[in-house]
Amino acid sequence: MQLLFTATGCICFVYDEALDLASLGQTSIRRASHVEPDEAGQWWADLAPVAGPKLGPFARRSDALAAEAAWLDARLPELAQS
Repeated sequence: MQLLFTATGCICFVYDEALDLASLGQTSIRRASHVEPDEAGQWWADLAPVAGPKLGPFARRSDALAAEAAWLDARLPELAQS
């Protein structure tokens, strides 16, 4: 898990249940994407909530989730500024 500490004291990261958010203090969670199937049963990771692309199609949901996480992790510093 990658944690990014900003100059304003915020900690930005892709949510994972491995970390107890309550131990960090006040939290603010916002959606970064939507992983959903299409009519053909293919999976898509739509990163529109953070002005990102729509990734896919993927045959398995787990592949869409992995692509979503990789895209978000690679751009975490720029996303933390927004």
